[in-house]
Amino acid sequence: MSAVAARAGDLYRSSRARVVIGFAVAAVLLFAVAPATLSTFRLGLLGKFLCLAMVAIGIGLAWGRGGMLTLGQGVFFGLGAYMMAMHLKLADAEQSSGPGGVPDFMMLYGSGVVPGWWEPFRSPVMTVLAILLLPAGLAALLGWAVFTRRVRGAYFAILSQALAAAFAIFLVGQQATTGGTNGLNGFRSFFGYDLADPVNKRMLFFIAAGTLLVMVAVARQLMVSRYGELLVAVRDQENRVRFLGYDPARIKVVAFAVAALMASVGGALFVPIVGIVSPADVGVVPSIGFLIGVAIGGRATLLGPVLGSVAVSWAQTSLSEQFPSGWIYAQGALFILVVAFLPGGLAELVTRWRRARASSTDDGAPTGGDVARNDVVTDDGPTVGTEPAPSGRIS
Repeated sequence: MSAVAARAGDLYRSSRARVVIGFAVAAVLLFAVAPATLSTFRLGLLGKFLCLAMVAIGIGLAWGRGGMLTLGQGVFFGLGAYMMAMHLKLADAEQSSGPGGVPDFMMLYGSGVVPGWWEPFRSPVMTVLAILLLPAGLAALLGWAVFTRRVRGAYFAILSQALAAAFAIFLVGQQATTGGTNGLNGFRSFFGYDLADPVNKRMLFFIAAGTLLVMVAVARQLMVSRYGELLVAVRDQENRVRFLGYDPARIKVVAFAVAALMASVGGALFVPIVGIVSPADVGVVPSIGFLIGVAIGGRATLLGPVLGSVAVSWAQTSLSEQFPSGWIYAQGALFILVVAFLPGGLAELVTRWRRARASSTDDGAPTGGDVARNDVVTDDGPTVGTEPAPSGRIS
């Protein structure tokens, strides 16, 4: 019996590997064909969806694998977006007025002087470093302060949501330095490349697509590593992990910081592709929107958050074109249905089918129903013990 079960497990693991490879090949082909088949507008929409999917990958790692329900990823998305927007506005001002140029909105709403904390973003190198380091560092500090005090579950969710609300309110109140409710927009170039040129727009799409694939690869490596095992163990049995001599706070901080980094990079690429960033893109509502896409796709899987985020973004755009006020209700209803009847997300349907197909090769192998509950959280690597599928409750 054990040999039969082992064979079923080997078949399933090989099936998972084929799925990942197939996804990678399909993604590369799709990204290569998209610029030739889509209009400039539709290509920009797809690029936007890919940027939002970057945030979803980080949420899948922090929430799905680590159990950290974060409702504040809009903060890190917004930090990356605003830092990139600040650099683009300063670069445009220098092209128009020479070195030391002042962005147009500061001449209209402010004192006509660039604030000191804007000055480092004149440098492209400093801007890129800030996008990579500042949000991740902030997340590490916040995570350390919270997780060492063993704040988790709904309390952590409320805390992160309050952070997102405070950040949006702060941006709204800074009309002279961040554009207030209007945000920052009207960018003409991206690191010297004209954003009005269709060739450069395609280049931005390829950058976003390549970055997304790299993030998926990084997330998979983390999930299948020893660290990934510990992260899942902390989610399921934090006290046991602590008794074994590990520090759960450090394990959580790493995942939270990586998620913040991914959100920041997604926000930075979002700005030149979409052409605007405002408080409406970084507050509580968009933060919850990120979460819904992850939950619908399958929060504890590798590919579920990506596919769920892209699908939800596409549905939002399509439905909003026909029924501008109907999307919010459809989104809420879909989220309730998934949580109530399919807590593992839509990826759970796929994993159940794959498990059943692998086990059907041997009569003595476990059936799909017997083993499906362990798959949702063990998508691409070794696990610690038996890991039930995520429940519908917030944890």
